[in-house]
Amino acid sequence: MISEPKIEELKSKKLIGICITTSLADDKTSLLWNRFMRLRGAIERNKGESLYSVQEYGENFMKGEFDTQSKFNKWAATEVSDFKEIPKGLEKLEIPAGKYAVFIHKGTASEFAETSNYIFNEWLPNSDYDLDDRPHFEVLGADYKGPENPDSKEDIWIPITAK
Repeated sequence: MISEPKIEELKSKKLIGICITTSLADDKTSLLWNRFMRLRGAIERNKGESLYSVQEYGENFMKGEFDTQSKFNKWAATEVSDFKEIPKGLEKLEIPAGKYAVFIHKGTASEFAETSNYIFNEWLPNSDYDLDDRPHFEVLGADYKGPENPDSKEDIWIPITAK
């Protein structure tokens, strides 16, 4: 069972990483992360060791017009203190400040659909919040043990606004 989220007020975050356009049907996540991990060592001014998996879904997602073929931008990134130096092959992304519902997903990547289903089909419709049009992201911190490890944990940040 997935626990209730914590509601957090996020300050803006500066990330450096790489971005690809993908869909759930043509998932390029492993390609994205393999590329990012090769370039990660060139990033300076890191704020911690956590990695960020960021999704920018856009207007159709907000309208509920999203399916496995829908395209969205996906990022593999790390947080930095500033954008003074962006290594070749990497890009900057700023996540704007705002309110987020923070869930914990424990389990494998293939079990993520169950967590997502709970968030969007059970928790959100019964909450005091609507989705906000800002990036969604997962924080892969010290408890993240890889996509196939059943003991792996990641924090899921869902942008929300009061109804």
